Amino acid sequence: MTHTVFNQVPPLTGHDLAADPVLLEALVRENAAYHAGALHELGRVAGSAEAQLWADQANRNEPVLRTHDRVGNRIDEVEFHPAWHSLMKVAVEAGLAGAPWADGRPGAHVARAASMMVWGQVEQGHICPISMTYAVVPALRAQPDLAAVYEPLLTGRVYDPGLRTPSAKTGLLAGMGMTEKQGGSDVRANTTTATDAGDGTWRLRGHKWFTSAPMNDLFLVLAQAPGGLSCFLVPRVLPDGTRNVFRIQRLKDKLGNRSNASSEPEFDGTVAWLVGPEGRGVRTIIEMVTMTRLDCGLGSAAGMRAALIQATHHARHRSAFGGPLIGKPLMRNVLADLALESEAATTLMMRVAGAVDRGEQDFQRLVTAVAKYWICKRQPVMVAEALECLGGNGYVEESGLPRLYREAPLNGIWEGSGNVTALDVLRAIATRPSTLEAYTAEVFPAIGTDGRLDAAWTDLRKMLAGLPTDGSAEYQARHLAERLALVLQAALLVRHAPNAVADAFCASRLGDQAGRAFGTLPPGPALEPILARIPGLL
Repeated sequence: MTHTVFNQVPPLTGHDLAADPVLLEALVRENAAYHAGALHELGRVAGSAEAQLWADQANRNEPVLRTHDRVGNRIDEVEFHPAWHSLMKVAVEAGLAGAPWADGRPGAHVARAASMMVWGQVEQGHICPISMTYAVVPALRAQPDLAAVYEPLLTGRVYDPGLRTPSAKTGLLAGMGMTEKQGGSDVRANTTTATDAGDGTWRLRGHKWFTSAPMNDLFLVLAQAPGGLSCFLVPRVLPDGTRNVFRIQRLKDKLGNRSNASSEPEFDGTVAWLVGPEGRGVRTIIEMVTMTRLDCGLGSAAGMRAALIQATHHARHRSAFGGPLIGKPLMRNVLADLALESEAATTLMMRVAGAVDRGEQDFQRLVTAVAKYWICKRQPVMVAEALECLGGNGYVEESGLPRLYREAPLNGIWEGSGNVTALDVLRAIATRPSTLEAYTAEVFPAIGTDGRLDAAWTDLRKMLAGLPTDGSAEYQARHLAERLALVLQAALLVRHAPNAVADAFCASRLGDQAGRAFGTLPPGPALEPILARIPGLL
């Protein structure tokens, strides 16, 4: 026998991804305890071998663009593997799309955020159309007549793929088209034009550079109208049943997110309806962007959680140098450090979701940008470290870690890359001082509990007070966003996490002995209570 297999890690299947103390505690804290039962149901599906197979199949069998039918008619359709539709069906039926906007219960958005944290660990590509459908609702409400037509189907829990009129559908999915090749995030440089048709509709002409999920039913699109940059609704199918002009020129060949179709659509006399006032397109569509930024943070936090669980599972079952990896002091340091990062990200994102539920607009305005910036920055380095815990086994596709690694940078790019988001933090503080007051109100109850947090809070206030008013503050925007995130994460953990978690976080992120890489926790903090909060070690 030359090929006896032993000391290999069993498949990570058949578990409940919602058996997560950090997430379950946040549900209670943020007024959504009623959702625990449904979350566990979703968690068991998420932890099943079948769901993991769907994720693998959807990414190995990428979407295919069909521009024409066999006799030459333009059809502009994208074909997806059945696994994609299985993932989408679970997500929509679990209420991850527009459902919270139709749910009058307190905590509805928190419940949805927790489900995103669980289901997002399975596969991230299909979360894109789910997120855009969730986010389109508050923007569409700027045009009540259109909202009355589309919102009931956007907020439903039925996955109904296929291009048909709303009257023939039981559920709708939405997307957005903002960026163009010459401008990117500088959407005011867009050249797509809008012409008033005189019958209540407009005609669009132009080419968008990144429009994901082109088989969705409707899109919010930015275009230049006579009154300035405006927001328009573009349905794929018109009320009379004919296809709108939505020519898909190509699909993007992306680093990750392979299951999701990201496209370049061309508009040429495309029928559209104005959403919100003419010339106020950015202000209108920013309602959608704010919600998708929330999901960028949730998606990154979910990816971090998935990576942590994979690394811990491997360390529990793999032996080296005389014993299980999880018993080795340095590996315990690494895993505990990863656990701190993940718990801080999860806690922060659930707090932002709570702000959506409670209508805390000042807190949401600033902290959504802060959280999006920092958590999306932390995901790639954390996934890389988790992959390293598996060694060579983590570098092969079957482990799932390579897909998670390729996915890791995406949320930091979508809905505003790091510079754009950091500058938005500055803008929020400068133009709406009440946002900083809301931030302070969240941090202040933790002050006086930990000296390292107190010192970091004092330094942050000095930094804020010393920001230049001549525009040169832009140079410090990233540093400011990072400090805002770390101080708030520390304050939330001091207030809500076990003492060992808060102590280790403050020591390693705020204290004088803070390390640069994972696995550099200083001596002193107890690791066992931190490790005990990793799903899978319960």
